[in-house]
Order: sequence, then C-alpha cells, then structure tokens
Amino acid sequence: MALYHLLQPTTIAFSILILTTIFIIFSWKSKQRRRLNLPPSPPSLPFIGHLHLLKQPLHRTLQTLSTKYGPIFSLTLGVRNVLVVSSPSLVEECLNKNDVVFANRPHSFLGWKILGYNYTAIGSAPYGPHWRNLRRLSTVELLSTARLNSSLHVRHDEVNRLVSGLAEEVGWSGRFGRKVEMKSRLVGLSMNIVMRMVAGKRYFGGGEGKKEGREEGERFKELIREVFELSGTSNPVDFLPVLKWVDFSGLEKRMWRAHEEMDAFFQGLIDEHRRERREDDDVASMTTRKTMIDTMLSLQESEPETYSNDIIKGQVMSLILAGTDTSTATVEWAMSLLLNHPEILDKARAEIDNVIGNSRLVHEDDYTNLPYLQGIINEALRLYPVGPLLIPHQSSEECTIGGYSIAKETMLFVNAWTIHRDPTIWEDPTRFWPERHLEAELDSYKLLPFGVGRRSCPGSGLANRVVSVTLGALIQCFEWERVGVALLDMTEGPGLTMPKLEPMQAFCKPRELMKDVFNTIQGGI
Repeated sequence: MALYHLLQPTTIAFSILILTTIFIIFSWKSKQRRRLNLPPSPPSLPFIGHLHLLKQPLHRTLQTLSTKYGPIFSLTLGVRNVLVVSSPSLVEECLNKNDVVFANRPHSFLGWKILGYNYTAIGSAPYGPHWRNLRRLSTVELLSTARLNSSLHVRHDEVNRLVSGLAEEVGWSGRFGRKVEMKSRLVGLSMNIVMRMVAGKRYFGGGEGKKEGREEGERFKELIREVFELSGTSNPVDFLPVLKWVDFSGLEKRMWRAHEEMDAFFQGLIDEHRRERREDDDVASMTTRKTMIDTMLSLQESEPETYSNDIIKGQVMSLILAGTDTSTATVEWAMSLLLNHPEILDKARAEIDNVIGNSRLVHEDDYTNLPYLQGIINEALRLYPVGPLLIPHQSSEECTIGGYSIAKETMLFVNAWTIHRDPTIWEDPTRFWPERHLEAELDSYKLLPFGVGRRSCPGSGLANRVVSVTLGALIQCFEWERVGVALLDMTEGPGLTMPKLEPMQAFCKPRELMKDVFNTIQGGI
C-alpha cells in the first residue's frame, strides 16, 4: 500500500520538484562559492549545514577538520556562517589588521541574552560605546596594576590559608603523607580571592562565620557551577531559530531559573554594600575597605544611567566567572603535568629554594625572578588552555582573510588548541617542556590563553598572579607523589574552561624545611 502511494504521479512529481529545488540551491551555492572565492568547506546538508559534523570536544573536531581543509575553512551551522582559523598569521590578520571588523560578538545567543543581562555584560556586549565603557571600567578601575597591588594581601592571605589547612590536614607523619583531592580546594581558593576583591566576603575553608554565611557560600558555589555549565552548553536555537518555540531539553527554563537566582544573589550584595555605605560616615574607613562593588556604586552616584544595578550585576558576574574556574583549571592542569613529570617538579622546587629559600613563602613579586616557574605555567596554558576555542567573534562588515571573501555577520572561531599543538610552530608539540619558553619571547599569536586584540581578557593580569603564587606555594611547601604507578589521566572534560575529566588526586606531605614557615603562617591567620 505504501509503495502504491509512493508511485502515484502526484507524489512522483512533488518528489522531483523537491529534488530539483535542492539541486538548484546547491548548484547556486557552489557558483557563489567559486565567484566570491569563499574558504574551503566540507560537504553540507540542507537546513542544518554542518551541524551534524560537530562532536564534543569541539576544539578536537575542528582540529581534525583543519587537517583536511587547512588552517582556514568555513562552516554553515544552521543559519550562521562560521569561519574557523588555526594559524598565527590568520589570527593576526583577523584580530589585528581586522580587529575592529571582528570586535563584535555573535548576536541572538539565548544564553548571552538571559545570563548576560540582555547582552550588556562585558563578554557578550556588542562593540560600541557601552562595551568601551565596560572595558575602561575593567582595565582602569577594577583590574589595573594599582588595584591589583592594593588587593595583594587578599591573595596572599588565601594562599596562606590553603597551604596551612592542607598541611594541618595531611599531617607530618608517614612517608608519603596522605592522599588529597585538589580541585575543591582550588575552587574555594579562587572563589574566596575573587569574592573578597569584589564584595569583601569569603565563603570557604573556615572562618566563614555564622551558619547562614556557610549556607550562603554553598548556595553561591552551586549557583556558579550551574551558570558555568549552562554557559558551556550548546543551544540548538542559536543556530536553528525555527526551534525557538520548542524547548526540547528545558534549557531555556534552566537558564531563567539560574538567572533569577543569580540576580537575587548579586542584588543582595549590592544592597548590603549600599546600606553599609550609608551607615559608614568614616571616609578613611571606606577607602581602606573599598571593594569593586564599592567602586561601581561610587560611579553609579555620578552616572546612574551608565552604571545601573543591572550593569553592575553583569560586571560582578563577569568578574566571578572569569576569575574562578579559569585559575582553578590552570593550577590543576599544571600540578597534574608536574606529577606526571617529577623531574620537572624537582627543577621547579630547586629554583624556588635557590631564589626564595625556606624562611618565607613565595610572593607575587618573586614571579619575575622565577623563570622556570613561568615556563611551567606557560607550557600548561599551551597544552591545556582554559579557552581552547576563543570566545566567538563576529564580523561587522565584509572583509578579506587569507585571500578569501568573508561575509558580514560571519562568526569567527579561533582554535587556540590547534595552534598550541601545531608541529610547524612548536617543536615536539605534545611534549611538556617548560624550557621552550625560557629563551624566546612569547608570541601573542602563537600562545593564546587569554585571547588577543580588543576583546582579549582584561583579567589576565589577575589570573597570572593567582596561578603563579598558588602553584609556587604548592611546589615550595609540599612533597607530591602520584597515587600508584600509572600516570594521571590528562583527558579534558566538557565545560567552558576545559576542566580535567578526572580531578587530580595525589599523595601530599609537608616539607620539613618549611616547618617554621607553616608555624608563622598559622600564627598569622
């Protein structure tokens, strides 16, 4: 019966019409591609384009495609045109010579709309006066060298608490100490640092105060985890708008719930600071305890429209998201690499012992005198960048990249992962070899952990400080051993900042040489 209906003249004619239409469309697209000199592209399917080719992890999928189609190729993801580049010269052409053209972010991304306060947060805001003001706020008022220097005591206090608490937990007996899991400790460290700088509050690792404060901290940590997960989740509606009426996975509802809870949390912080500012008439006291929220509230008083509550909340969210998981992931990757290469760990410890000694803890200011530690961090960022794909850019007008014609409103994917592991750029690219960074100066188009150009990460200075002092202290204060003979699993997991799939575990023991330092730290906490 079904075969009978298929063979009806009307059905046959309709089928021929559909196939002819598809053939004409594909022929027209092929002629357009030849006429406009578009970048090479894999064969695509009607309606969805190349969406069927994208598998997780996305940076590895795009790396595989680049081996076949070259360092520049194009994809059609539903209704969006995408350009993928994976060579330093092409990155320079996109984000230097054509930096203004690619200074925009893709529009109509549901997550950026809901979680990013309707595209007003610095990471998702379109290029223009509002974004330039947020960038100036970040680089001049919130994350300048002077501001970071003024909050140095916060970072050192949190690192002191980390190493002191770890030493107290594992104790001084036993050949290898005790097995520890580091990710939760590093998350607490990063969140405490950022929250103390932003809001003057710490939530984790003891000293949180009342039960309500501890509960608030746990709620905050879970909320940030949820927002990170949602931010890294692909939403089909972003590429196939026809699906917007059907929320198959409940993703949009989850985003709105997370936004409402996050918004209430940040509004509570703002209200608390505004109330404290009214009650505190001691100008000197306010100056010494000035947090980033205080800074933005001061600006709000003179420019209320520019610094509305939503703008402040979007900025607070951006600072927390950019400053927590990124530092945590980098330190965990670096420590895992060192555990798999104990000879490099020994070299790093010898450098710290020679430069710092064992009478005090490593300090942020010591970083420039520890080139091997710098090399370890750069090598960890090369092999396991927290942003394997830079946050997408979008062209605001037609341009030419690599000799190819690029249309207006084309999304740009920069595959840092591929560049960082390109054998034509890096000798023995999969090898963990910190020495490679000791001689040559860093090329910002070959090593891209924080992006490059106008939309590069304004928090790179803070991230480098947190990572260097944390990693340096862990190397200086403890002996580390792998759990068992097998190397640590270095598989990357899903997520916006490419965390380790398996959290790092190791045997940890305080160094006897550092006992006096531990006692001094404990007395000062």
